[in-house]
Amino acid sequence: MNLDLEAWKQFAIDHWVVIAVAIVALVIVVNVVKTLVKWVLVAAIVIGVAVYGGYSVNDLKEVGSKVSSVILDDAISAMAGEAKDAKYTLNEDGTYTVETKNITLSGVANSGEVKVTYRGVTFPAVPLEGAVREFVVQAREASK
Repeated sequence: MNLDLEAWKQFAIDHWVVIAVAIVALVIVVNVVKTLVKWVLVAAIVIGVAVYGGYSVNDLKEVGSKVSSVILDDAISAMAGEAKDAKYTLNEDGTYTVETKNITLSGVANSGEVKVTYRGVTFPAVPLEGAVREFVVQAREASK
């Protein structure tokens, strides 16, 4: 378990009811139970809250990046099927936009990066290589 202070602050904000119930349970156990069982129950409650809130911000970021990667892979796969319907627009400021039903790419000419939006999810800097470059080239050629 990672003892990340930021993760515990976020846990306290998100699950304040669980913490309040645990504190009330601790007070009741300490005041009512008079045997060794009291300390076993106190330890169980404290350990339960610690384990329940043990996910760190880094763990959550890692899960988010994995999900983001999967969605980007889906977007790149969808590009191949939607290339023939893509609309390429060259803007006056040197930027371009490629749009389909599900995907929007925008970037600066010769920058090597594009911003991909796939079904409402935006990826800020995707390298313009491989399938992404091919998609932009096909869209540009189809618009001529």
